[in-house]
Amino acid sequence: MDYGLFIDNEDRAAATSAVFERRNPVTGDRASLAAAATATDVDRAVNAADAAFAGWSKTGPSERRKVLNKAADLLEERTPDFVAVGIRETGATAPWLGFNNMFAAKILREAAAATTQIKGEVIPSDKPGSFSMALRQPVGVLVGMAPWNAPTILGVRCFALPIACGNTVVMKASEKCPGLHRLLGDVMADAGLPAGVLNILTHEAADAPEVVNALIDHPKTRRINFTGSTRVGRIIAERAARHLKPCLLELGGKASLVVLDDADLDGAVNAARFGAFMNQGQICMSTEKVVVDTRIADAFAEKFAASAGALTVGAPDTPVHIGSVVDRDTVDHARLLVEDALDKGAKLLCGGVPDVGTVMAPTIVDHVTPDMRIYGEESFGPVTTMIRARDTKHAIEIANDTEYGLSAAVFGQDTRRALEVAQQIQSGICHINGPTVFDEAQMPFGGVKASGYGRFGGSAGINEFTELRWITIEDPAQGYPI
Repeated sequence: MDYGLFIDNEDRAAATSAVFERRNPVTGDRASLAAAATATDVDRAVNAADAAFAGWSKTGPSERRKVLNKAADLLEERTPDFVAVGIRETGATAPWLGFNNMFAAKILREAAAATTQIKGEVIPSDKPGSFSMALRQPVGVLVGMAPWNAPTILGVRCFALPIACGNTVVMKASEKCPGLHRLLGDVMADAGLPAGVLNILTHEAADAPEVVNALIDHPKTRRINFTGSTRVGRIIAERAARHLKPCLLELGGKASLVVLDDADLDGAVNAARFGAFMNQGQICMSTEKVVVDTRIADAFAEKFAASAGALTVGAPDTPVHIGSVVDRDTVDHARLLVEDALDKGAKLLCGGVPDVGTVMAPTIVDHVTPDMRIYGEESFGPVTTMIRARDTKHAIEIANDTEYGLSAAVFGQDTRRALEVAQQIQSGICHINGPTVFDEAQMPFGGVKASGYGRFGGSAGINEFTELRWITIEDPAQGYPI
């Protein structure tokens, strides 16, 4: 299918009329043909958003809520369309893409509920006759940049709460799922969102630096939210800092699942399998380090390998647990990590890296040590590691021995001890007796260290997408010292 840019609720060609192809990672066939935006198109989109801001920022919460709830309904109704496009563009399985639409609808409904939760406060003033208020107000034109791996969830997340708060948005779609991200514009327009409130730009991979820089540098954009790699997040943050523009960054991860010596092994295995291999391990929260107390490590390894080996693997348009990764580069990267680990003494429990194609079986590498690349580098594929800890203190050290800090998990039946461990793990998110992969629309979602800063969701997200202002009402007849 062909997709234009989404500007002022209209399908538009790029200023240069240029287009680009996204190829199906499994078959190599054309998955979609999309408009290839450049800096000129960025200016068009930002100006449309700026023109829409005056009206949208004054729109009452009930009207915003109606639009967002309607959009949630439409997103659910159109799930088959999103699934079909997503399979072609990303190689993901139908259940994962269907889950994306379900959860994205929850994000829209939570944003709708937030329209009446944008609150201020009255602050006692020490000045006689002065009434002081702290108010949260819309910021203006915001930039949202969404990735391909959880395409509908993260696409909707980059604009839903900002719009609920009264801002307008220019969304930069991923070049790996331009059609799927472009469909979000139709959903929002059909839900009644006024023209210009949301604008979506698709672009060729080679033009990404030009488009991103133009969005950050534009004098009418005020804040940036970005979900993606730490490498690109650093570039965005550095450029935005030149303009003193705040960023919300959700970046890479190397999530640890710590299995204590008293853990329910079957429960921990189930959580590790889901966390490591859901969506082929291409989730920012994916379990990349399974840190197991050495006293139970052999028993855990046997159960984990059997459980992962039972997962079905194949083309994503068939009923399988594990489909395709997004491109061959992911498989090649996994090969380097796995081969390096095996050369240095690690053991392969199951799986392995295919010589051709983009469908890779769940792979577990055991006896991983800090001198191996896979110990510290994010794989972002269907491969995870087992690292054996001497005791609880050592397990915490291993979990924290990473530049990342997005998500983590701890399994242990002594919940007080498990909570103490969770509190010592350096991550923005930690789940006790649950998987590292978990989110709810109303929760403060984000990381620490190289996993970024700021929080999506809930009241924390409202704070990210509004300006806090101090306003006073004073006595005009007050006296002054001069």
